Amino acid sequence: MSMQFGSSTEFSNMCGVTLMNTPIGRVVADVMGEKDGVELTEYPSMIRVDGSNRLLFDYEELTDALGQDFDGSVFEEISSTHYGRMVHLDDQTILFASPEDAAEYIGFDLTASS
Repeated sequence: MSMQFGSSTEFSNMCGVTLMNTPIGRVVADVMGEKDGVELTEYPSMIRVDGSNRLLFDYEELTDALGQDFDGSVFEEISSTHYGRMVHLDDQTILFASPEDAAEYIGFDLTASS
């Protein structure tokens, strides 16, 4: 099976983030892994969380699972690389596979102006 790269590739509709494999990162990965369309890939020091279309990290849900506060600063501490468009809000972080979906969600106009 050969994989092609370049302009002939198709939109994957995937987004994802790498979490540190720490006690907090492990719980976050476990919560996310229970969601439809989310796949976890585990490595010794990190956990990949990949999802189709979008990934929603709900801070209240994660706070409940951890038994301690979870917010954007904790998310930043346990995450490293990501792909897709990331939107940080007060109560959640969302990754979008499509930049157009992210722009629409935050009300950003992608129309070119002259």
